[in-house]
Amino acid sequence: MTMLRSDAELAEQALREYLSEDDAQLKKLLDAQRYSTFAGGKRIRPALVLEFCRLFGGDERAALPYAAAVELMHTYSLIHDDLPCMDDDDLRRGKPTCHVAFGEATALLAGDALLARAFEIAARNQHCGRAAEAVAELARSAGSFGMIGGQFLDLCGEEHALDFNTIMRMYRLKTGALIIASARLGCIAAGLDREDARSRAAAVYAENVGLTFQIIDDLLDLIGSTELLGKATQKDAARGKTTIMSCLSPEEAKKYAAGLTGAAVASIAGYPGSDLLSALAYYLLERES
Repeated sequence: MTMLRSDAELAEQALREYLSEDDAQLKKLLDAQRYSTFAGGKRIRPALVLEFCRLFGGDERAALPYAAAVELMHTYSLIHDDLPCMDDDDLRRGKPTCHVAFGEATALLAGDALLARAFEIAARNQHCGRAAEAVAELARSAGSFGMIGGQFLDLCGEEHALDFNTIMRMYRLKTGALIIASARLGCIAAGLDREDARSRAAAVYAENVGLTFQIIDDLLDLIGSTELLGKATQKDAARGKTTIMSCLSPEEAKKYAAGLTGAAVASIAGYPGSDLLSALAYYLLERES
């Protein structure tokens, strides 16, 4: 997608500036952060920040620090998810995971450092006067009622079966929370209050896109290829982990995700210029990696 590539390039440039500091004594730690941040990736979350800011008439200069912050937070979560005590993955985006490349302790600290840097960048956004609100949004999306809570439920799904509603809650927290925060940060950068109808529409879009993203992720884990995905497949089944594929067939899961995508698109259909975000939602539904 042209829009996604353009936003990814903007985010990439900002991330390289934010992670440009060098220190001889901290070289391994800083290298580990850059290794994971620039290992590839679609930059979906930064794109959502930028596109919702633009959709609602904001200045992308106000959105770009938030776009970088959400990507650093996402990268922190990937580093920690891959650790032996979590998902124990050796491959991410076709490369050795951070703990394989740099050691478990350094990977843990690199993730922590990226999380801290994300908050610092958001707090110091000089182009938006609502830094406290943005930091609070990021914090909520990362905590017990966000990614960390979702990862906890994910681990619980290895110990006992989860019902469908709990699986959906896990997806909303583990994947959806930061995607929703990305959309809301774009709205904050555009000067919108949380209760504004446009902010609520953005959150509805993002919630449905987040659920779709995780459903397709779990579907691809079952039927995808390591070569396309850049990571090992069929890990969930091997670990006895509960996912939506424990409840639905691949065809049913894809149909359910298609319904969520339709709801995402419908939530923003009334806003001029929303076609790019609609195309993004369908792209995420049909992705193969």
